[in-house]
This record gives sequence, structure tokens and C-alpha cells, in this order.
Amino acid sequence: MPEGDTVHRAARRLHAALAGHEVTRFEIRVPGSANADVRGQAVREVVARGKHLLHRFAPLGATASAPDSLTLHSHLKMEGEWHTYRTAADGRPIRWRKPAYKARAIVGTRQWETVGFELAMVEVLPTREEERVVGHLGPDPLGPDWDAEEAARRLSADQRAIHVAILDQRHVAGFGNVYASELLFLRGIHPERPATEVDVPALLDLGVRTIRRNVELPVRVFTGDSRPGRERWVYGRERRPCRRCGALILRSELGADPTKLRVVYWCPRCQPAD
Repeated sequence: MPEGDTVHRAARRLHAALAGHEVTRFEIRVPGSANADVRGQAVREVVARGKHLLHRFAPLGATASAPDSLTLHSHLKMEGEWHTYRTAADGRPIRWRKPAYKARAIVGTRQWETVGFELAMVEVLPTREEERVVGHLGPDPLGPDWDAEEAARRLSADQRAIHVAILDQRHVAGFGNVYASELLFLRGIHPERPATEVDVPALLDLGVRTIRRNVELPVRVFTGDSRPGRERWVYGRERRPCRRCGALILRSELGADPTKLRVVYWCPRCQPAD
């Protein structure tokens, strides 16, 4: 499931392949930006902001602040992913690992072809307008400008259940449903406890340390054990015994409103309601 660490890893991989090179193939297969074309321009950088990916382009030889610079903005949501393929020296077509009909964006250079599959959000916009799509986001624990105090201020002021509040990307950008369930378990916090009653700085400190470690790993791990099936404490483990106390893990749903319910996992003994 793509969360902040997944998106930042993707940005690093795409940046390593594309940055500094001229775009030779560019296709956007969604309405609205289908006619956009940056062929002949250079990929300046690929960066992540929370769960959002930003490919930034600029005319060859232009400065980063060129007024005609463009950005490809994409969001992986639940199913999306970006693949990188090295181009064949003899010019033969590259065989993708997913069906072509699932491709939503293609950015290619002479050395690499990168393809975004099943992206939930794809848009090409002027780089100067990026704030329109990511300006609402809270501090990003994987970003260069992480502000722990500001994130704690935003999250602490939310009167909703902590599981709902920590998923609000306006408070902190990058934590998803897996992180919410796992972090709350590790801190012994019931998912329905109001955020105003939680030691938010301690929760965020744990979250930052965890996501910064996981972004460097091939597999997201919360237990310290990366073996398959051993990486998580509670997420996806409904009716299975808690790894700490043996009580059966429970599952329910919480959300900001009935249309945005998310699955919640917790241990009734390690995370008491009182």
C-alpha cells in the first residue's frame, strides 16, 4: 500500500534515472493534460511531497525559476506505481511488467523509460502553480523542511479520533492507514481516543523515526522482523493473537465521514479504550 515512504523511494528512483536528461518521450493518457508535451526539455528533478510525486521540467539551459517550467503531478493512491525500464540499445520496444492499458503517464529519455501505472491523479501544470496541488499539505517527515512543532500543533488541535486525525494530510503529510494502526499500537493508544487527549509529540517522534528508517528498507517493517508475515503488529491481523499479549486483534472502521471510512486494527488489551 503506497504511503509516504513508498512515494519518496519512487521519487529517488525516478530522479536517479531521469534528472538532467532530455525528455524524448512524453505521454499523458488522461483527459485534461493529454495534449501536454515536454519533449526536448530536461527533467530538472523528481521529488515527493507527502504522498504526491512531482516531476519538474525546464527548457534545456533554463534556470530552475524559468517562467515556462512545467510539473507533472501524480498521486499513487491505493494501486498506483511508477516503473523504470532501461531502453534497449538496438531500439527494440520495451516490454512493460503491466498491461499497456493501465499506463497513465510515460516519461522517457534516451537511457530510460518510466511508466506510471494506475495513477489516481495525473496533471501537468506550470511549476509556479504547484502550491495549488500540494500547498494544503502539512509538514512531511521525509522532507527537507520537516517541522515537528508545527505538525504537533496541527494534530493536537484536532478533536476527532486520533486514527482519523493522523490520516489528515493537512496535519502531517505521508502517514497512511498502515502507519496509523501500527504507530497507535506501539504507543498503546486506542484508535478512537480524541487527538486532543494524546501525547502527540511522542507519537510523532515515533512516527518520524519509523518512516525515516523504512524509507531506506525494501520492506516496510514495524516489528523489527522483516521476514514475510512478521513485519506488522496489528495491521491486517484481524482475529489473530497479538504478538505481545495474545489477545485477538480487532478490526473496525473509522473515517472523517461515512464516505471515507478506513479499516482500523488494534489490540483491545494493549490499546485499552479507557
